[in-house]
Amino acid sequence: MALDKNQIAKRISKEVKNGMYVNLGIGIPTLVANYIPEGIEVVLQSENGLLGMGPFPTDDQVDADLINAGKQTITTLPGSSIFSSADSFGMIRGEHVDLTILGAMEVSENGDIANWKIPGKMVKGMGGAMDLVASAKNIIVAMQHTARDGSSKLLKECTLPITGVKCVKKIVTDLAVLEIVDGGFKLLERAPGVTVEDIKAATAGNLIVEGNIPEIEV
Repeated sequence: MALDKNQIAKRISKEVKNGMYVNLGIGIPTLVANYIPEGIEVVLQSENGLLGMGPFPTDDQVDADLINAGKQTITTLPGSSIFSSADSFGMIRGEHVDLTILGAMEVSENGDIANWKIPGKMVKGMGGAMDLVASAKNIIVAMQHTARDGSSKLLKECTLPITGVKCVKKIVTDLAVLEIVDGGFKLLERAPGVTVEDIKAATAGNLIVEGNIPEIEV
């Protein structure tokens, strides 16, 4: 069974450690805010100028003026801070963000990421992705393993415009958890009911499989 978006976000939340400052990218990464484990104190940052994001609001909590970088309504936690995007990017470029969680269109086996543009299609801009991948201490990607036509999005080399080079550390897809190591994608965990052969067939880059691969706990 392939993981849905919420299950991908829940698995990534286990990578968040106490005391981290974490940036959540647009798309699946924003859902991680809903799954921060109890007892873990982290500060979620949004590049439009916010520290201290909480989970998504319920219908009675929605404030149209309180949004993240993807223009989704959010909540804030006690002690949160709102400031200019210039200050926010100073924080990012100053390497004060411990972990960045991003979506991606493609990732290469050496850790390159392409996540901001498809040639020939309208694009609003690269957002904060290029600053984040250049400055974050750790980058985890949340993505679908394959495109709608079934082609792999985990490649030997990216075919789309590159956002960052050799920066991705770990990837969580609907099929697997993988780590970027010398030589390719190292398979760490697989989605329930998904076989190693299924993952091999869906991975165009070099897949490294060592020993028994456990299932992701969902």
